[in-house]
Amino acid sequence: MDISTTLKPAAIHILLALAEHDSHGYAVMQTVRQQSGGHISLKTGSFYRHLSTVMDAGLVTEAPGPKSGDDPRRGTYYRLTARGRQVLVAERFRLNDLVAHMNRLKLTTRKGDA
Repeated sequence: MDISTTLKPAAIHILLALAEHDSHGYAVMQTVRQQSGGHISLKTGSFYRHLSTVMDAGLVTEAPGPKSGDDPRRGTYYRLTARGRQVLVAERFRLNDLVAHMNRLKLTTRKGDA
């Protein structure tokens, strides 16, 4: 089974948050909230559960410590792995295909539908 089909939306958003640069946990949580339009608001405990899932799957790894100028209190930084990038690409194709199929449907509301 493809790992991207078993990941929850919050985990996919974590991968997206790390797609362009390494980041620490709090920044990842903030990015997830922003990119999801507030629909996914991770609390610390749930964030680290999802992070553990993607790390165990080899999609995210710890990155070297803070770069110069970064706040050293930010703790561990995380990085998307090559496999994590592959999962994001596969997810993009899967979602594009799903949207294409939906766009071909003639969805209309029927009398009596709410």
